[in-house]
Amino acid sequence: MNMEFKRKLIIPKEIKEMLPVTEEMAALKEKRDNEIKDIIAGRSKKLLLVIGPCSADNEDAVIDYISRLRPVQEKVEEKIFIVPRIYTNKPRTTGKGYKGLLHQPDPNLNEDMLKGIIAVRETHLRAVKETGFTCADEMLYPENHRYLSDLLSYVAVGARSVEDQQHRLTASGLDIAVGMKNPTSGDFSVMMNSITAAQSSHTFIYRNWEVTSKGNPYAHAILRGYVNKRGRSLPNYHYEDLITVCNMYHEEGLDNPAIMVDTNHANSGKNYLEQIRIAKEVLHSMRFNEDIAGMVKGLMIESYIEDGCQAIGEGVYGKSITDPCLGWEKTERLIYELAELL
Repeated sequence: MNMEFKRKLIIPKEIKEMLPVTEEMAALKEKRDNEIKDIIAGRSKKLLLVIGPCSADNEDAVIDYISRLRPVQEKVEEKIFIVPRIYTNKPRTTGKGYKGLLHQPDPNLNEDMLKGIIAVRETHLRAVKETGFTCADEMLYPENHRYLSDLLSYVAVGARSVEDQQHRLTASGLDIAVGMKNPTSGDFSVMMNSITAAQSSHTFIYRNWEVTSKGNPYAHAILRGYVNKRGRSLPNYHYEDLITVCNMYHEEGLDNPAIMVDTNHANSGKNYLEQIRIAKEVLHSMRFNEDIAGMVKGLMIESYIEDGCQAIGEGVYGKSITDPCLGWEKTERLIYELAELL
């Protein structure tokens, strides 16, 4: 093989013993997991808000950001359920660039996967201990989910991964809500097929074991926009798009039909300030149509302490080194405005 085998890495059981979850933390996770499931299933009318930095590049800044969400959550708890984003591994279209905390615990240093695995778990642990939030992450590498399976309350399968069989089958074996994004092409049928697969039982190989999944009834759709053949970003959060996905859900007969709208990425063309308008437009569509209101369960928003983004090495605290994000002041104001509109 054309690769160097550098070292054998720590296994999930070992790191869970090294950095354990307490009984209180496990109980909190179970409570939050169930609250999210209630929203996806329609048993709760709260809006699910998955919000946070594009990438968790700096542990202290990420925890600082999440700590700021705590008093906001308490003020809007009757209408909005917040799940902070701690996205620790990032898909790269060309394979180049910063691949996340898992690869580089320090973006200015070389990749170190062992330190990365430890840093990822420490960051998620700190979030629970210091803020009372269990968080969301992207399942970029399905086999790595076990490193965080006792900490995560929400998982997203990205647009580049959603057509992959291992992602779909692994999602079918998770006991938390999993969002399946539409692919970069925008094909809704691919997304719906991924949800069907994730809600079904499968036998497959996972971490050197033959396993059988039970199916995940809380697998659901995430609309993130798409890119056409000319490389132009186009949205799919508009009223007509939501109606289309609602109708596809009716035709497929899937469990717990649910839609999340990702307000950034191709929906905003990575114009991060557009997230404010997009979020409000989605809520307007919900008010206008009962079917949309019943299926749209929440929003995904990319937000950090400072507006915009920066290059690696610029050193601005709390500013994204990947996609541009809403800064804290705009974020706080937006959350309160959304609560007023609900």
